[in-house]
Amino acid sequence: MRDMTYIRNQRTATRFVGRSMAAAVLLAGATVCGISTASAADGPSVPPGTEASAAPPVEVDAQDPDLKMADGATLAPAKVLDIVQVVEDEGGEERREDSNETVKFALQAEVLFGKDSAKLSSAANARIAAIAEEVKKQDAKRVRVFGFTDNLGSSAHGDVLSKQRADAVHKVLQQELSAAGITFEIRGYGEQYPIADNSSEEGRKKNRRVEVSFPRGEGGSES
Repeated sequence: MRDMTYIRNQRTATRFVGRSMAAAVLLAGATVCGISTASAADGPSVPPGTEASAAPPVEVDAQDPDLKMADGATLAPAKVLDIVQVVEDEGGEERREDSNETVKFALQAEVLFGKDSAKLSSAANARIAAIAEEVKKQDAKRVRVFGFTDNLGSSAHGDVLSKQRADAVHKVLQQELSAAGITFEIRGYGEQYPIADNSSEEGRKKNRRVEVSFPRGEGGSES
């Protein structure tokens, strides 16, 4: 009798364990399915805003009121943007800037002068003469000659040297253009208006320059 009771208890325990395991599996399955279902619902398969839109119209309706100006409105006057084209030779010795209104040449001081000098070198005259030919080609009547230095040395010395160098270039231009009836404006700006970083020798070399600018293709004054 004792043995039969033991066997029945063992069978009951086995059935309990089996049911518990089955319940655990079902719960686990429900949890896994729950996670899977939640993951799919976390976000759409296609990010918002990237859904395919309607195809664009083949033709534009010219009578669409959204395309018409309000009554009494007028278009602004047409304006040509002043686009600047820059050309620089390989060594950076000469730089040319062309815009709709002006032409500007920038010559490095080392090309025109000796170190800390305002005396033109032997190769300088040919370069300045080439600029004079461009002035004639554009039929310019006003020419600006501006000198610049780097930030080494005193500011006062740079002001004087840059003006002396501008004067030297002006003298050659005046000889080349003596019959053209041109008005010149000559200034020395010293270390003002750098076009490169003065913290490096490469930048300072570009800043030591003389600029010659004049109107493009017009006989009047530069705007």
